[in-house]
Amino acid sequence: MHLKSFMKLVEIQTKVASVIPLLLGTAYVLYQYNKFDTINFLLFFCSLILIDMTTTALNNYFDWKRANKRHGYNFEVHNSIEKYQLRERTVLAVIIIMLLLAIAIGILIVIRTNLVVLAVGALSFLIGICYSFGPLPISRTPLGEAFSGFFMGFVILFLAVYIHVYDGGVLNYTIAGSDILLRIGMPDIISIFLVSLPLLFGIANIMLANNICDVEDDVENGRHTLPVYIGRKKAIVLFNALYYASYADILFLVLVGVLPVLSLLTLLTLIPVYKGLRLFNSIQSKKDTFPVAVKSFLMIGAIMTATIFATWIFPALNI
Repeated sequence: MHLKSFMKLVEIQTKVASVIPLLLGTAYVLYQYNKFDTINFLLFFCSLILIDMTTTALNNYFDWKRANKRHGYNFEVHNSIEKYQLRERTVLAVIIIMLLLAIAIGILIVIRTNLVVLAVGALSFLIGICYSFGPLPISRTPLGEAFSGFFMGFVILFLAVYIHVYDGGVLNYTIAGSDILLRIGMPDIISIFLVSLPLLFGIANIMLANNICDVEDDVENGRHTLPVYIGRKKAIVLFNALYYASYADILFLVLVGVLPVLSLLTLLTLIPVYKGLRLFNSIQSKKDTFPVAVKSFLMIGAIMTATIFATWIFPALNI
């Protein structure tokens, strides 16, 4: 397998959807807790990318395997296995190697932290597999957007924070005989969840935009995605609403002091995001307007991350 076909198989350009939550979580843990573990960060980064690539490769593999029609609707262009005529055995070998590497690194992270990381990581891995594998993959159901948004937007950000403060009061456990006592710092968890919402909505919208553009293809191949289930028009309304909810969330978090005042600069992205929404609302095309969802996610996530980092570096900016 050549590098070009591998990059297409794992859709390397989409990995930013994992990196942005990692960076935002890192900025937030520095700003709120002033803690950072370099080794844990690097291990988590490698494991995260490997799991993301494995999940994407699995999704492309099973889309190719289950496809009733491999020509038409640009399937032969979008699916890397069909486009590059990759051997099935080679694809499976690559998937297994990435999976084993991700598991090995994940074990190292658990050894350096605690079993909470193992539990959350194992659940995320299970969902990642179920997302593409099984008799009814999550990606082929109306729940695909919710699962991808929650686990990539919130869970990744949570772990990006937790690997640095695992010995604090965010989420801890005590084993006493046959009992396991769990202590949850609800204010911390709620704050982390609310901070993650713009990313959660943004990632859900990337999948939603993809499924809106692929409605005809999904119907042809028996994928009952959310746009297929609720209809294209309602899906577009939801697509728009999630962006506006993101801005409302950011404004609320600044007002209650969870995010720095500088994060209000993120609201300026509403101008280009609104222009992108108008374009997407007029035509839904994988080639021409799908990038709107990715660009909007990048703008919101990048500005949020940058403003939090800046406030941590220059505390005087936090009025």
